[in-house]
Amino acid sequence: MAIDVKVPSVGESITTGVLGEWHKKAGDYVKSGELLVEIETDKVTFELNADVAGVLKPLAETGATVEVGQVIATIDEKAEEKVEKKTSPEKKPSAQEKEIEEKPVSTPSTFGREEAKILAPSARYLAAEVGLKPETLHGTGKGGRILKEDVLRAIDEQKTDKKVTAPIVSSQAANGAIKTSRTTRKPMSPLRQKIAERLVSAQQEAAILTTFNEVDMSNIMNLRQRYQDRFVARHGVKLGFMSFFVKAVVHALQEVPQINAQIDDNEIVQNHFYDIGVAISTERGLFVPVIRDADQLSFAQIEQAIIDYSQKAKSGKITLPDLEGGVFTITNGGVFGSLLSTPILNPPQSGILGMHTIQERPVAVNGHVEIRPMMYLALSYDHRLVDGKEAVTFLVKIKEFVENPVVALMQL
Repeated sequence: MAIDVKVPSVGESITTGVLGEWHKKAGDYVKSGELLVEIETDKVTFELNADVAGVLKPLAETGATVEVGQVIATIDEKAEEKVEKKTSPEKKPSAQEKEIEEKPVSTPSTFGREEAKILAPSARYLAAEVGLKPETLHGTGKGGRILKEDVLRAIDEQKTDKKVTAPIVSSQAANGAIKTSRTTRKPMSPLRQKIAERLVSAQQEAAILTTFNEVDMSNIMNLRQRYQDRFVARHGVKLGFMSFFVKAVVHALQEVPQINAQIDDNEIVQNHFYDIGVAISTERGLFVPVIRDADQLSFAQIEQAIIDYSQKAKSGKITLPDLEGGVFTITNGGVFGSLLSTPILNPPQSGILGMHTIQERPVAVNGHVEIRPMMYLALSYDHRLVDGKEAVTFLVKIKEFVENPVVALMQL
């Protein structure tokens, strides 16, 4: 009996996805629970496993766009006995079979009998594509066999002589990418399309303004250096900068609640909880998982949550609920060396804090010039809801917390 493998629903807003590489090919016997394929959507990438054991028959190719509920493969449960019977000792090919198997593929008749050179299939197609005649090629394979590398070498030589003017297609990947000698063209992933759509939407729908400040990181750096070993021994994670900034954001949102609100049509929705999004960069794109109830978490719990989300995001196992419901976002361009930026809002949120690289700079301290580790901070906010006074006050509260966290934590 053949069991259908369907694209599952992973969220109400997700209706389509793109198939990744199949981990099993047609005719393979799969066990229940084995990974079949990954499906990338505009928000998350998830794995699809086999529900039953049997022989797989894929019905959709890698790179295909599929819909929720679509049948992309079948698994034949009754094919197990056939698979087991095929597990007999491997039969060695006879000398005659081996000779036939190793015999080179001859050139198709379209090249003419006088041009009957031996070409590998990949070399034959590439030569036909760019219009190279086999008699002009020099084969370096066994018995003078012309390989794909020989064709590519001839293409480069003719390009040097300016004899080849048409774009040369060297390969076409399963994901639809087409590579020529000068460019590679590939379709945007659903996630990248969604990121682009949201960024443009944020620019068009919100009145985004950015205010700046700088913060002296001396006290935090001294605290980390003084207590790092004890912190790791006690909690099993390192004390990073991000937990301080998450706590600072919670403190500032409590002091300036207008930023912990959002616009919904013609209404203002005031939030009374503190779910903070932390941007994480991966090869697939930027994810913003949400740390729930950050006001109730310890520094160690915040650091562990960031580590867990980072691992899930980079392995493609982050889920849609992990990304939903944040009231404010923190993004740290400083890990890439950014000195200053104007971050874009993550709708429908009304604020986003941009952290940047730490630089030692001369600053005036009590009438004296000292070298201090300084960081620029940027707060982008929705000016439709948040006034400049509130935005500046919010950023000052962040600065005060970071520069003197002990006073802020003791609520003095």
